[in-house]
Amino acid sequence: MTNIEKRWLDISEFEEEFHISKSAQSKFRMASNSSTLPFSKIGGKFIRYDRLLIDKWLEAHNVQGGI
Repeated sequence: MTNIEKRWLDISEFEEEFHISKSAQSKFRMASNSSTLPFSKIGGKFIRYDRLLIDKWLEAHNVQGGI
């Protein structure tokens, strides 16, 4: 792959990059609150994650830890 990051990730690529298991991804996708993981479904079957939306989702769920 070139220096350009891939914008759309499948379930396995998402798991590898963000270390969120496939079962956890499913739970986050099905959440009915602000924790819902943004995704697209192609052909009613294939799940894809838009890196731009995922970055926004992660920023919205950022927790500042204190020492």
